[in-house]
Amino acid sequence: MVDVEGPSTAKQDASNMLIGYQQAIFPMADCRDAKQFHWFTCEQRGIIPLHQFHVPKSLKKKIKKGCYSLSVNQHVEEMLRHCAQREDGSWISYRLEKAYEELNQQGHLLSVEVSYDGSFSGGLFGVFIRGAFFGESMVSLQPDSSKIALTHLVAALQLAGFNLLDTQTTTSHLERFGQRMISSDDYQKILEQALDRQPISLKKQLIATTEQNFMATWLAKVN
Repeated sequence: MVDVEGPSTAKQDASNMLIGYQQAIFPMADCRDAKQFHWFTCEQRGIIPLHQFHVPKSLKKKIKKGCYSLSVNQHVEEMLRHCAQREDGSWISYRLEKAYEELNQQGHLLSVEVSYDGSFSGGLFGVFIRGAFFGESMVSLQPDSSKIALTHLVAALQLAGFNLLDTQTTTSHLERFGQRMISSDDYQKILEQALDRQPISLKKQLIATTEQNFMATWLAKVN
């Protein structure tokens, strides 16, 4: 990752973050208590091509059983807190956490939450602007919770007409789902296309993925 100059840091609010994402940069802080955060970019950018998404067989079986419930933006504070408490989550400073909460109030943050027996068990959150979704962090308090959330998210992104799922960097965890690295130039082209789109409601499409038999039918079409 490369530390770059981004929108003014004099007032690092949600509006500046939206500007940064649209400039192909993303925010990270040095630690949980950091007063400032930095802007970064990557020469090679991680994405998950939405129509080349792969779901491992064991996860398909688990999703088809449906022994979990899915919610959208019902546990945002809990999601942010658990993601920040992860060993690699200290980049989410208290100030960044507040900015994400502001983005949620503005309708630009999406929290995909998985629960078992009414208890929050994990998921993921990210920021979305037009046809671009910028994945920020995932957490699993129960096995596979973040993977289940990711699978529902991709189904919803397809339904809503998105064309970018940005993962920023690469991880072995996400490579199993078809994540790949592309050049910054190629990323910029995809981002520009995504920002020109006017997709339908992502939240509504996520809720649609919870309808009876939807995921079983969708998963049958996925590699």
